[in-house]
Amino acid sequence: MAEVVVTQKKSAIGEKGAARGTLRALGLGRPGARANLEDTPQLRGMLRKVAHLVEVEERSK
Repeated sequence: MAEVVVTQKKSAIGEKGAARGTLRALGLGRPGARANLEDTPQLRGMLRKVAHLVEVEERSK
C-alpha cells in the first residue's frame, strides 16, 4: 500500500470537537506538524473530515 504524509496547515481553534479529535487521532496537534500514515479507507474518511485544515501528499513505498 501507499504511504500518505499529512501536514496540518491551519489551527484547530474554533473547530468543533470532532475535527479536533480527528486531528489528534491522526497524530497532529499544531500547525506545521507532520505524520506519515498508511493509506487506508479509514484514513481517507478521516482526512475528508479535516480537509480544510490539512495538506496531503501521497508517496509510494
